[in-house]
Amino acid sequence: MYSLYMPNNLKNINEFNALLMDYQPSRQSLLTLSQVELVLLVAPTSSGRNTVIRELMKTGDYYFIVSDTTRNPRSNDGVMEKDGVEYWFRSEEEVLVDIKDGKYLEAAVIHNQQVSGISVRELEKAKEAEKIAITDAEIAGADSAIMRKADTLVIFLLPPNFDEWQRRITSRGEMNSTEYKNRMISAAKELSTALDRDYYKFVINDSVQNAVEQVNTLAKMDEQDDTDSTQARKLAEQLYTQTEQLIDSLD
Repeated sequence: MYSLYMPNNLKNINEFNALLMDYQPSRQSLLTLSQVELVLLVAPTSSGRNTVIRELMKTGDYYFIVSDTTRNPRSNDGVMEKDGVEYWFRSEEEVLVDIKDGKYLEAAVIHNQQVSGISVRELEKAKEAEKIAITDAEIAGADSAIMRKADTLVIFLLPPNFDEWQRRITSRGEMNSTEYKNRMISAAKELSTALDRDYYKFVINDSVQNAVEQVNTLAKMDEQDDTDSTQARKLAEQLYTQTEQLIDSLD
């Protein structure tokens, strides 16, 4: 089912974990953050988050925050990722220096394989453009942002159902069985944590247009239809249960 390939590895994982445990941005980073409207999209793997962000960008009202990452560029549908487009691909050493200097809003170790985070230099660009800053984020990153900016809008994007979600994962590209299991474990943790946080807004990505409309309305009017909200939360609970069952079957 899965083709073997060399996964990303962190040479300095222990140092990253130690630094990020009590990480605090610099004063300048916090000042910049206070002056920017920020929307974070959190989602389990292969939920269509990047597609939704691309469509929102077409409105001209958003500035996409390109996150830093230590992982290698990969191919999506035969097209290699580009530096400064999907991510800023940086060395572990470069990211370590900026973490020590407090130059990230947030950063996190992901799947125990890479470090990704939001650099202050990107927030400064959003401020200068006078647009809504939007980007993808991990659970830990969203928690960090909320602690430092309480009015951050955090949206958890969901696949339409479990079977479609699994189809998207397996069609995304080469992945070995170990990484697949790691991603499912991460997804279960993400779903569980989001369900426990009262500041998350859940949106179902059953169609790109519908998801974009809901995110746009939340960002600009802070409103969500009660029925949509209830259905999305129920789906999140179902996906969590099904993911846990899948993980048990892989042991």
